[in-house]
Parts: sequence; C-alpha cells; structure tokens
Amino acid sequence: MKKNISSNILKGKKLLNNPLLNKGTAFSETERMTLNLQGLLPPRIETLEEQEKRAYKQFKSYKNQLQQNIFLSDLYNTNQILFYKLLETHIKEILPIAYTPTVGEAVQKYSDEFRRPKGIYISYQDKDHLETILDNYADNEMEIIVATDGEGVLGIGDQGVGSIEIPVAKLMLYSLFAGIDPAKTLPIVLDVGTNNNDLLKDPMYIGWQHKRISSTQYEEFIAHFVKSVKKKFPKIFLHWEDFGRDNAAYNLAKYRDQICSFNDDIQGTAVVTLAAILAALKATKQDLQNQRIVVFGAGTAGTGIANQIKSAMQRNGLSEQDAVKNFWLIDRTGLLTKKSEEITESQKPYVKSTDDILQWELQSLDEINLFDVIKNVKPTILIGCSTKKGAFTKEIIQEMAKNAANPIIFSLSNPTEKCEAIPEDIIDWTKGKAIIATGSPFPPVKYNGNEIIISQCNNALSFPGIGLGVVAAQAKKLTDDMLWEATKILMHESPMLKDKQKPLLPNIENAAKIAYKIALGIASIAIKEKMSSLPDNANIKKIIDANYWHPEYKKY
Repeated sequence: MKKNISSNILKGKKLLNNPLLNKGTAFSETERMTLNLQGLLPPRIETLEEQEKRAYKQFKSYKNQLQQNIFLSDLYNTNQILFYKLLETHIKEILPIAYTPTVGEAVQKYSDEFRRPKGIYISYQDKDHLETILDNYADNEMEIIVATDGEGVLGIGDQGVGSIEIPVAKLMLYSLFAGIDPAKTLPIVLDVGTNNNDLLKDPMYIGWQHKRISSTQYEEFIAHFVKSVKKKFPKIFLHWEDFGRDNAAYNLAKYRDQICSFNDDIQGTAVVTLAAILAALKATKQDLQNQRIVVFGAGTAGTGIANQIKSAMQRNGLSEQDAVKNFWLIDRTGLLTKKSEEITESQKPYVKSTDDILQWELQSLDEINLFDVIKNVKPTILIGCSTKKGAFTKEIIQEMAKNAANPIIFSLSNPTEKCEAIPEDIIDWTKGKAIIATGSPFPPVKYNGNEIIISQCNNALSFPGIGLGVVAAQAKKLTDDMLWEATKILMHESPMLKDKQKPLLPNIENAAKIAYKIALGIASIAIKEKMSSLPDNANIKKIIDANYWHPEYKKY
C-alpha cells in the first residue's frame, strides 16, 4: 500500500524547503504552530486553488517560453503539489512549455540557467560508488526510474548532463497523467561524457567535460548501473530515454529480461504512431497488410516504429518475410541496401537487395534518395523521423499524393524547427487529402472553409498508462503483447473513428483517462501472461484507485 512521507520528520525551514511536503501559504494555523512555521509565512491562509490562480498569473507574466519553463522549474523545486495543480488546470497551454518542445531549449541552456539539482547525476568517474549514490537520494519504495545518457535528446542530439531535464519532464507526466506519486519517481542522468564540442569547450558546462566513453567501458558501466538499480529496487520499472541509436536498442534488448524495462523512443513512439496509423486505416476502410510504408530516418524511433507496424502485420497473418517487403527505410546515406555502410542490428531486417530495386528509375545509383523511393514505391504511408527540416518537399508530397486516395503523412521530428514539413503545406500540396500527424504541437489549419485539427503523436498518450499498468501489476517484464494491448486501446480512442472530420488522435487533455484504460489493459495482460506478482483474481482497478496520486494537500 502507498505510504505518505511523514511530515513529522521535518519542521520549520526544512519543511518549507522540501518541495514534496511544502504547502506554502496553505499551511493551516494549527500546522503553523505545531510545525514551527509561525512567523515564517505571511499571515493569510490560502487554499490550493487560490495559490494556483496566483501561480498562473505569474506564469503568464513571462512572455518568453524559456523563461516560462524556468518559472515552472522553480515552482517544481519549491512546491510540487502546486506545480502539478497548475499543470492539471491549464494542461493544454502549459504542457508544451513544461515538456516538448520547450524542454529542448531548457536542455541546451541547462548549464547557463542552472539553479538547483534535480534527481541523480551518475558520472562515469563515480562508477565505483553507484550504490552509495542511489542511497544518498532514494528510499526503497521507488516505483519508476527514467534514465538517460543524453546522447540522443529529441532532435538536438548529444546534450550531456543537461539531458537530466528530459527524465524530470517524463516523470512529471507519469504523475500528472497516471497518478504515480512523485515521491516514488527518480530521474537519473548517466554522465558518460559528451561528444558535443560546444559543451566540451564551454567553461560554464557543469557536466563531465570528457569525450564519451564507448565499447567495453560503456557496456560495463551500464551493466553495473542496472545491477545496482536492481539490487536496491527489485520491483522498479526502468524507463530508458534518449540514448543514442546504437545503445538504445542494445540496452533494451540486453536488459529487458533482467529488469522490467521500457524504451520510450523505441516502444512508446511506436505505440502512438501505430495506433494513429491503425485509426487512419480503419476510418478509411483500408487493411494494414496492403500498405506500402516509407520511413525517412532509420534511427531509434524509425526502426522502432517499423518493428511495431511489422509485428501488427504478422498478427494479421503475414509472415515476417512478407511483412518486411512492405517497408522501405531511408537513413543518412539513402535507402538501406546491401551496399549501405554501418547497418545497425535494428536496420538489418529492412535492407533491400539489388533485385528489389533492379527495375527502378533512379537519379543516381550511388545514393537512392527519398524522391527516388517515393516515385518507385508509390507509398501509401510516409513517416518522418529524420530531424531534417523541410525534407518532405512539395515535389515529394505531390508525387506521393498521385498514388493514394488518402496518403498518411506523419512528420514526427521534434522540436518544431526539425519538422520534415509543416501541416499547412502538406494539406495544401495534397489538396486536403492527406491524413496528418506531427511530433510537435501545431495549430489547426484552415482549408476550404474548414478547420483541420492537427494530431500530435505525443508519447504522453502511451507511456504514462504503460508505466501505471506495470507498477499496479508488479510486472516482471513489459512484453510485446502488453504493448499491443496499449496500441489497440489508444487506437479505439481516435475521434476520427466516429467522424472523419475529427482529429486522428485524442486531445492531450484526455491523456489521464486514456492512461487509466491502458493501465488496466497492461495489468490484465501481465496477469494473463504470468508476468505479474499478483494473484490471478487480483482487482487491478481497486489497486490502482487505492494508490492513485492526486495533486492535493494532506493534513499534517
């Protein structure tokens, strides 16, 4: 059962300096007397709702988005109940500031704007003290860890120690949308150096100013980290976030059977994207196995999405060999073929042979580019995970629209300035035929007198519910069937299934309701697959409800 942190441990200034326990002006008169707070606060006693109104007014006073993000960070470090109440009340407006896309700028400016540490910083230099470091921060009741090594942050790459902002932001959403107690969450940055030359030369950089370790050193460090985490938190849900393209897939594959693991860039992105694709196909009465799919950007997210779609095709009766024939993946050097250099393990199933492209009309045999693939494949689905701004040109989009009644075009790269094409252009170039989703939030587009709402393939629609389900079921492993269950639940929440003029994915304001449904589904599959520590007749709904955290003050 959930236990509250005891306020009896802290009094006076120490209590006010604890963001998990501090209530500010909401401390009652009795609490002020018994907890040594008399004279340490203004005399007026306020409700949480009154405090939230002031906090929102303060938030709105900042016109720059980075400054708004810094204000939210300061509030998070001061009074987390108030912070979450503010987000809950103004979720649609504030989430893009606290999370993507603005968090990307906060990561880049981390050393310049540093005020107070968050979570745990595990430097390679401290590799022999991992258990001590974990003991310095956390008790044994932690439920979810989000860890990053900062090599592949959003679309901005290697950001070193500043990447701690990403685990902090992810855990905010676990609490906000899935009711995970913030006191039981732990953000971690694994500072293994950086290959970002700007950071290596920056005298203000507060991380380990050293080139990234690699190969055996890196693998041994990660192995030691996992072993230490598992020893201290045997029931933990370990969420890997923003690792580099090679290490992301490798770490997940190696450790998912050793510790309950999840990689949001690979699995969370794939769940949301596949759910959106399935909804689009269902709304337009098409079959998944008949689609021709081009993925532009064959890194962590791109291959993860392809794998999830391929798995869905296999569930619909296709063999793996037949399923991969429906995919064309394009990496930095063009279409993945047997001539491509540096093929990763994740990319290998999608590599094309010479026979596959023998009859193609090509501009050059040396590099088969996106336009070549679109012209020859005539795809029905185009997914962008490249971080190449403007890569989906008018020529490419119009070529694709020639061969599909409703081309499905997802430009998923973020932050916003990395987007392959903006929705307004895609709609214009396809004469309103395209079904669109993006990685970053975009405003509605007006076309032919209609307002088209642009769906964001936001991982916040998937990972909070997945985490809640795993925690509630005390799952030993997150399986492929659990991820498939999450995908189906999210797909059925698509507004487009009821009205083709509605958006493809639900509004982020419905994320908590969706997370709850996904959690119930994940937990039920965990019990069915014998991956849960709970008995077969466990009442998961009752367990979730009893432990669900809400941003509200407790009486001390």
